[in-house]
This record gives sequence, C-alpha cells and structure tokens, in this order.
Amino acid sequence: MSTSQDLKLEVVTIPVADLDRAKEFYTKLGWRLDADLILGGHRAIQFTPPGSGASIHFSTGAGAPPPGSAQRLFLIVSDIEAARDDLIKLGVEVSDLYHVTPDGRGDGPAPARATYSSYAEFKDPDGNGWLLQEVTSRLPGRVDTGVTTYSSTSDLAAALRRAAAAHGEHEKRNGGEFDENWPDWYAEFLVSEQNGTEPPQ
Repeated sequence: MSTSQDLKLEVVTIPVADLDRAKEFYTKLGWRLDADLILGGHRAIQFTPPGSGASIHFSTGAGAPPPGSAQRLFLIVSDIEAARDDLIKLGVEVSDLYHVTPDGRGDGPAPARATYSSYAEFKDPDGNGWLLQEVTSRLPGRVDTGVTTYSSTSDLAAALRRAAAAHGEHEKRNGGEFDENWPDWYAEFLVSEQNGTEPPQ
C-alpha cells in the first residue's frame, strides 16, 4: 500500500566546516541562493542547482555529520561533456568522464552515449562528493507520463538536437523524402524520451 500523499524530496543537508566558504563555492557554480538567514537561533543557508526541484542546506557544529561525509550526490545532466566543461571553466576540479563496465570503470562516456551510463565527479571544499550523470531518456514510470518538461533552454535544445538526429534516420528509412509532419514526429519523440516509451519510427 502506498501513501495517498505526494512525497516530494525538497532539501538534502550536506555537512560543511565553514558556512561562508561553502556559500562562496556554490555561488561560484551559479546555483541559486534561496536563503541566508537566522532560523531557530541558527544560520540557515539554502541553494538550488539550476533546473532542480530539490535544494541543499548546510549543517555545521555539534551533532552534524563530519564535513565532507555526503558522497555520491547525483546531478542529472543532458549533456555531460558540456556540463563538465562548464564546471572546469568555473575553476572546479572535475574527474575525467567514465562509464561503468562489468570489469569496472571504462574511460570516456558510455558507448553510443547510453542514457544513465556516463559519469564525472567533483567535490566541494569540504570534500562532499557530487556525481554528474548523463540522462537523455528516462526509465518507464520514472516521471509523470502526463507531463513533459525541460528545466532549461539548454536541456530543450539538446533534446531537439537528439530529435533532429533521430528524425534524419526516420527520413532515410522512408526513402529520404521530406517529412511534412516533422513537428508531430518531433513532439512524439520528445514525449517518448521523457516517458521511457518507444519513440516514433
């Protein structure tokens, strides 16, 4: 039996040693500063990554986990090479791209850029670990099938480029003739990609 109410992940708390140092780092990343205020006698700082529905808080002092103990915090991106390049331009040290194989890590992005399969890592000044993961199409049931959304213009542009490439193959399969109904085909492709259903042929 499932709950009758939505349970939306809102905030993840990460432990840091220095609030101002952490604030400076995440500001540099371009994350939105939602709050920096005194709440219940303690300073509360909240950031939201671009396009994210969930945010982060910082925890310090007695009772908090050791700084840097938050690891493998997933950040989903539609173009992992572009996301990695952006971080490097901001002065962040980012690992090389890799993918997972039965024998361990493989160098570079996944073959054919398979969704959910390409990664890169970086850390904040306290050692909290962030994991970039490239997701271009969702597993079935992972998202609300009644809603198709894009968190940014760059995500939408990347999806349109994938649709254009797939549509080019569609036209080749049909004798290379111009498809007058390409807007409908693109729309079906974009929705199927997010819903994890079969794309149009």
